[in-house]
Amino acid sequence: MAPSPALDLRNLPDADLVSLAQEGREAAYRELIRRYERPVFSLIYRMVRDRETAEDLAQDSFIKVLNHIDRYRPEFKLSSWLFKIANNVAIDHLRRRQIETISMDGSPHASTAAEIEATQIEIAAQQETALEEMEAKEIGSAIERAIASLRPEYRSCIMLRHVEGRSYEEIAATLDLPLGTVKTYIHRARHQLREALEDTRA
Repeated sequence: MAPSPALDLRNLPDADLVSLAQEGREAAYRELIRRYERPVFSLIYRMVRDRETAEDLAQDSFIKVLNHIDRYRPEFKLSSWLFKIANNVAIDHLRRRQIETISMDGSPHASTAAEIEATQIEIAAQQETALEEMEAKEIGSAIERAIASLRPEYRSCIMLRHVEGRSYEEIAATLDLPLGTVKTYIHRARHQLREALEDTRA
């Protein structure tokens, strides 16, 4: 009897791929990473603005995916679940960075939104890599700087809406936020971006 042909994981729907990964099929998990590593990296990179850090955080995200693969609920889009994990990893990193910055400055008070934004601007000001230059050409360096100055919550919503092309409902599911909150964040983020771009042109 001839052996069964090897399963072509590349052509499997996401739901079937996750089922195999949940059964402990390492090849299925590797295919999951291959399928989503670029969009996950892109989302994280646009938040932290540093390629090496984004690579580390993307790896951390997929480790979390592996550890929690049994928690995935198939009624949700796999991409939304993955982006939610990646977004949380990136925001945790930004908040840790902010705490470390305050500790080094010796400031006794708690983190504020202004301090978080200041730290994000500092991150955005790091030396550009070839990837940064390429992405800056895609949407403009002024817009990139403006996005980098947003609060992490606003930035997540803006990136998912205008870079990933997600609907408001998908963003709410990805970030585990009420739909009204998502719309408010995006409205405020757009207002701040307009102000920042007007200041740039002035």
